[in-house]
Amino acid sequence: MERGEGPGAGLGAALEAAQGRGAAEAVERALARYNEENRAIFRFDPADEDKRKKLCEEILNILEKDTKTSCQVACLEALRILSRDKTVLVPVTTKRNMQILMRLAKLDTVEDPLEKVSEFPVIVEALKCLCNIVFNSAVAQKLSLELNLAAMLCNLLKKCKDQQLVGDIKCFDLRLLFLLSLLHTDIRSQLRQELHGVQILTQALESSLNVRWTEEYKAAEDRDRPPLSLQETDCAIEALKALFNVTLDSWNVHSKNESHQFRYMAAILRHCLLTMGPTEDKTEELHSNAINLLSNVPVSCLDVLISPSSQEETDIKYNGMNMGAIQILLDFMEKRIDKGSSYREGLTPVLSLLTECCRTHRNIRKFIKAQVLPPLRDVSNRPEVGTTVRNKLVRLMTHVDLGVKQIAAEFLFVLCKERVDSLLKYTGYGNAAGLLAARGLLAGGRGDHWYSDDEDTDTEEYKSAKPNINLITGHLEEPMPNPMDEMTEEQKEYEAMKLVNMFDKLSRDELIKPMGVRPDGTMAPLEEAVSQYHTNKQDSSDSD
Repeated sequence: MERGEGPGAGLGAALEAAQGRGAAEAVERALARYNEENRAIFRFDPADEDKRKKLCEEILNILEKDTKTSCQVACLEALRILSRDKTVLVPVTTKRNMQILMRLAKLDTVEDPLEKVSEFPVIVEALKCLCNIVFNSAVAQKLSLELNLAAMLCNLLKKCKDQQLVGDIKCFDLRLLFLLSLLHTDIRSQLRQELHGVQILTQALESSLNVRWTEEYKAAEDRDRPPLSLQETDCAIEALKALFNVTLDSWNVHSKNESHQFRYMAAILRHCLLTMGPTEDKTEELHSNAINLLSNVPVSCLDVLISPSSQEETDIKYNGMNMGAIQILLDFMEKRIDKGSSYREGLTPVLSLLTECCRTHRNIRKFIKAQVLPPLRDVSNRPEVGTTVRNKLVRLMTHVDLGVKQIAAEFLFVLCKERVDSLLKYTGYGNAAGLLAARGLLAGGRGDHWYSDDEDTDTEEYKSAKPNINLITGHLEEPMPNPMDEMTEEQKEYEAMKLVNMFDKLSRDELIKPMGVRPDGTMAPLEEAVSQYHTNKQDSSDSD
């Protein structure tokens, strides 16, 4: 995380002051000077390690006593800087010291409301220290479970609801919940099952996004509303990240209440997708985390991403449904494709989400297909050549990353209702071969899922070009002269035997392995495939 190494200037003076060789004001001044000099330091001089450990201990001794707010803030800022270094955390990560920081963060007061604004900077700095310590120390993570830190954070989060001037407290409370749920599986389970973490975090997300409801699962869409502030955006992002951890493995919804909770969450996430942050980068980060969380929502609850479109709405519509959120997902997908890097982390979540939506929700599939795979007219170029979304996705079907090419191919296959003939029309056999081999569909047919029976309609341009389309490349080719037309029968036989001998040599040298397609559409060594065909033919004739 560090950008540069610092000389550790002011460390000696800060340690001397903290050890009691100066007045309280001198301690505060020395620590403030140390903080200013080391604010951007993340890597420290190993030679000063013992001094930094002693300074941590002295700071915690000061914080244990009653001291004025400005001195507490200076102490906590210094401890936050020092806690970036894992090597100094051994004396810090004790039950006593964790409890000191939890007290300063107002995590030990169940009933007391957050009223004293003057204490807010202390609470924020204490939460920041806890974030660093928990992130960098496995001992602190175990102590967090023992001290029931997650429950206290949830309680503090409830106190932040509908309160002014608590944005930073809420943000770092959420960040600490995210870290705990990321780093400790027992705390993740505790949040989900005992602490009603999904409900509490969803409410925190709702308040960060300023959601106003018009119907049970439909938020008001104010096109003139200003973008979120930076603080609101950061709070929303932290809530999304914490919710992602807590809702892992949520595909199976077992109760009506759980179904309601996830629909409610999906409706908030729809609003999130239609919301802008203060900058383009922050908007993308917000939407990226919303998409990650949507991937955890049971697919049966994703129907709330679309809603009946009212007369006055001017948003994108399809079959009377408002498709604004789906359009955002499509635009996000294309933007990630255009980036050309980090496909596995940046692109696969949105592609997986769109695939599942299309597989389950007919209106979403038909809307997306109309944009990604519109009726073919010009087939003069290969499917992978061009700048359309279809061209970009077909190129991904032969990507070097197996996961990326699998999900891109699966997405297009689902858009084609898992019909092989329809997929080949849009991609060509060469691009689709990997998917078809993996699914055992090289001989044609369709996938396992049921789709509506409505048929695709070919354009007149495609119908006229179809006889001359190369099925392998998927594009129109002018008829090529047949080189064998000019050969005698003896020449044809010679060339055929030459080809057989070449394949035989490559096969014997194990450079290639001739393969065939079994009757069930899967690949097998040629001898095995031929044998199965003969067996099937024999069985068929016997039954007659």
